Amino acid sequence: MRDRFASSTDFTVGLEEEYQLLDPSSMELVPRFEDIVATAPDDLRPRLAGELISSELEFKTQPHMSFAGAARELAEGRLAVIAHAERQGVATAITGCHPFSPWQEQHIIETPHYERVEGELGYIAWINNTWSQHLHVGVRDADRAIRVCTAMRSVLPEILALSANSAVYLGRLTRLHSTRTSLFTRSFPRCGVPDPLMDFDEYAAFVRLLERTHSIVESTQIWWSIRPHHDFGTIEVRIADGQTEMGEGLAILALSLALVARFCDDYDAGRPLPAHPGRLIEENLWRAQRHGLDGRMIDFERGEECATADAVRALVEFTAPVHDRLGLGHFLGRVPVMLEEGNGAQRQARAFASGQDLVAMHAHAAERTRCSAEEALEHLGMVSTT
Repeated sequence: MRDRFASSTDFTVGLEEEYQLLDPSSMELVPRFEDIVATAPDDLRPRLAGELISSELEFKTQPHMSFAGAARELAEGRLAVIAHAERQGVATAITGCHPFSPWQEQHIIETPHYERVEGELGYIAWINNTWSQHLHVGVRDADRAIRVCTAMRSVLPEILALSANSAVYLGRLTRLHSTRTSLFTRSFPRCGVPDPLMDFDEYAAFVRLLERTHSIVESTQIWWSIRPHHDFGTIEVRIADGQTEMGEGLAILALSLALVARFCDDYDAGRPLPAHPGRLIEENLWRAQRHGLDGRMIDFERGEECATADAVRALVEFTAPVHDRLGLGHFLGRVPVMLEEGNGAQRQARAFASGQDLVAMHAHAAERTRCSAEEALEHLGMVSTT
């Protein structure tokens, strides 16, 4: 694994997002994962993967040298998945959790990994009907990657608050902006915010302990919200809810990449990186889960509260030195719009409070899942992907 990180290229990008497979009339989840993959075109099938339940499908881009290149493939991939699913009589949508389909009616897919997950976790796996987006960032040098993972812990709550997109679950407004966090991050073992780790040896010793004591049999059973990925030599950011609006999803991914790059720059320059105690970060993570962009965060350096929207703005400003170098300005322009007009959870709460029918509400999410990808591709036509 040290060798894999030693040969990794800084700030290469891989993006992943997960889709709900739906009945086009009822908007309920349907178990069609195997059908969709089996009938997928040859150029699409290698990019598809399962994600626990058979009413869920994941699309993974190839590694890209630029964020814009990965963004283009993600948008094209979303539209390709939607078109292929429609040919099979299946609709698709993305929200952090489904607003009304009960978990009791879902089925775990038949792969060795997920059969192992179900066998070990039972109910905790059954209720994990959640949808996310993930960012892989190439980071050279294993010790550097571990230190940057530790620094990224401190900003995970702001990323979650910006991405919150699961305010309605089992037909109710849950009063959580990210119900997905409760269903997955707060339930699974070895999940959420890890302890601060100072170098790769400390991390490797922990993984060896888990293996030696039969806690895990593979590294992907460590489900932290920020983790080094053993296979790719990347840092994987896993905190965000799945995004209906592709422009918003790309903004969140771009901000996450900018944070990784800025912390790498600070590490290289010998500037101190944050390593806040987990108990502090957990306070902000709860605030993000509960109140999203409507809430307030603790500023750890000042020991005072600030508006969550201001905390997100501060991260955009903090990462400004890397925006042009990584071609992120176009994508990050969506962040202030989200702070002003609202994100997915805020829109869901407003729609629910207005008495909107849940089926119609989710049909609109399916429509925006497609239309926003078309809009993103149109905007990407003005952006260099090299």
